[in-house]
Amino acid sequence: MAAQSEELAPVVTIDGPSGTGKGTLANLLARKLDWHYLDSGALYRAVAWTALRDGLALEEREEESLGELARTLNIRFEPAAEGPVRVYIDGQEVTQELRSGPISEGASVVAAMQPVRDGLLELQRSFRRPPGLVADGRDMGTVVFPEAPAKIFLTATAEERARRRYEQLRAHETDVTLERITQELRQRDERDAHRNVAPLRASEGAYIIDTTNISIDAVLAEALERVRRCIPGKFADG
Repeated sequence: MAAQSEELAPVVTIDGPSGTGKGTLANLLARKLDWHYLDSGALYRAVAWTALRDGLALEEREEESLGELARTLNIRFEPAAEGPVRVYIDGQEVTQELRSGPISEGASVVAAMQPVRDGLLELQRSFRRPPGLVADGRDMGTVVFPEAPAKIFLTATAEERARRRYEQLRAHETDVTLERITQELRQRDERDAHRNVAPLRASEGAYIIDTTNISIDAVLAEALERVRRCIPGKFADG
């Protein structure tokens, strides 16, 4: 029965580096289509947050333990009328905590570990339910849903992505600086692009949108048009 549901549920994947607007676009697109939404990055941040909460080091020697944590992760997404989707771990809301700089860095570290990726793979695919799924991350179109009919890859300059991240974080972190954010972003880009496990890249057939100088409304309109072309008649207009 699960296999039949997966066959009936189309998927739109939205991949790209941090700060390109993946989460915002995916959230808006899921609302527009009235589909399910998966923020895969939140899963890796959740692993990092839970590990640090439990005193587990984010190091290679703890790979197997971190993989087991990923397999048993108790996470729930709750759509909000406005703003980001709320995230709960073990019943505790951690939406803002998962967006902090240290947790984002920790997520990049655990995302390079094969046991963690293996542990989260089945959980990610379980979000694929009718009427459809919008999934954002870094390997949605290449690894998790390689057969997705609509694949989108967002890009933007490092400077613009750092500026967006700075604006997002400074409301919650008093010691944040644009220089630090830019340095961390470049380091994460390098790590994500050259890691041995699922390196960040555009999947074959992905539609690439550069979000540097265009509004989110324009990005959404372009993404919707792409979905219409790739999955005709499978979503709600309006």
